[in-house]
Amino acid sequence: MEEDKFSYSYEEELKNAVQKYERMKKNNENYFFDVIEFESIIGYYIESNNSNKAFEAANLASEQHPNSVSLQLRKARVLLDKGRAVEALKILRRLENIEPGNHEIYIAKGTAMGIMGDIQGAKKMFDYALTLDSDEKGNILFSITSVLQNLNYYEYLIPYLRELIAIEPDFYAHIYDLAYAYEKTDDFGKSIACYRQYLELEPFSDNAWYNLAIIYNKQEEYEKALEAYDFALAINSQNTFAIFNKGNILCNLERYGDAIPVYHEYLENEPDSFEAMTYLAECYEKTGDLILARKYYHEAIEIAPEYADPWFGLGIISLEEGNSDDSMIFLRKALRLDDENPEIWYMLGKAHYAKEEKKAALRCFREALKLDIYYNEVWTDIGKMIIFDGFVSKALPYFVKAYKIIGDVPGINYLLASFYLHSGSADMAYRHLSAALEADKSLYRDFHDIYPAHLFSRKIKKLLESFNYTDYLQMPCHRNSYKIL
Repeated sequence: MEEDKFSYSYEEELKNAVQKYERMKKNNENYFFDVIEFESIIGYYIESNNSNKAFEAANLASEQHPNSVSLQLRKARVLLDKGRAVEALKILRRLENIEPGNHEIYIAKGTAMGIMGDIQGAKKMFDYALTLDSDEKGNILFSITSVLQNLNYYEYLIPYLRELIAIEPDFYAHIYDLAYAYEKTDDFGKSIACYRQYLELEPFSDNAWYNLAIIYNKQEEYEKALEAYDFALAINSQNTFAIFNKGNILCNLERYGDAIPVYHEYLENEPDSFEAMTYLAECYEKTGDLILARKYYHEAIEIAPEYADPWFGLGIISLEEGNSDDSMIFLRKALRLDDENPEIWYMLGKAHYAKEEKKAALRCFREALKLDIYYNEVWTDIGKMIIFDGFVSKALPYFVKAYKIIGDVPGINYLLASFYLHSGSADMAYRHLSAALEADKSLYRDFHDIYPAHLFSRKIKKLLESFNYTDYLQMPCHRNSYKIL
């Protein structure tokens, strides 16, 4: 009861002080306020995110109470909130001479130095503040960690948070903050451990489950990410970010059919999300429903015509259907909107190749490689073009270059195997084909058309048989331009 009376009394006093101050400003008068009133007024404007009025009140407070350390400190903090660290530092240096044992001054000095980019100087001030009042160590650490969080100095934040947790182990929010700090410094293992620790104490935190899912996604642990998003949504079904990201995770797992209802759910909450419409369209494309794929690509374009991805998607659908002319129209539109996307250049190259426009195709492929030198599919498709078009003698330098750039990947080994078969080097062909099959045997059928089966040695035939390719001789050697590239 007494506490309620105190709270009511404080609220009334604050209200009266603010009203009195604003009445004074409105009437262009000059009233006197005591130190406590000014502190309350300045604090009120800070809490209201009105830094201009807070600064105005702090200036008047300094005039009426020039010797008040607490008001001068408030003024310095307001200046810091406004990013005026140099001015704040001048005030703080004066205050330091007046009250050298006041830890708040050194925390404020550290804040000013942090804003100015002098993190080592800031750390020196924070560490000194911790030596001044052992009874207030928890509050000092909390202030320091708050400053470092606001300034995004996560690397320097971590040891202070660990120390704070040791002092206040029952304040679970510190563990959450530590998990986030580890996440921001890319120490994902420690971040996961901290989030897991926090969730043992606060299992119904959808934010913690959500952040945990993000980390798993970054590590490409998609199943764990999916589980974490499900927990987040079980706690808070309205977490639209979790819904959207769950759809993306399902796509990463190539579970496009499962992703479709998730994106629909997201669109019920965010009906104008052209990104979700585009991803939904891609899911329908992947599951073979090209009518609905087109529908949602077009809806995305209606909302955001300058967004390249749905144009790109329409280009891919047209190419899949063998309509290379329409495909090129859509892809060129996408390229005008985003000419630094190597995937668009790559698909435009495939469209040109489908029309037997080989020079144009090669030009597009080269543009894709300029943007992404490690684009494996482009390297392999150019290699296929070289072999298909009968330039086997020119292939080796290209393949060696590709091998050096993108490494020992299956596609390049399949290409090298083909080259050596055409060149009559059966042993070298066997070596590269063996490496390719060991890495990814499923890709063999994608490269079958560039292999002269009549040149297969007995050793190569046995190798293919060991990988269950008993039909290597019976497979048709057709030349489907889109599939080939």
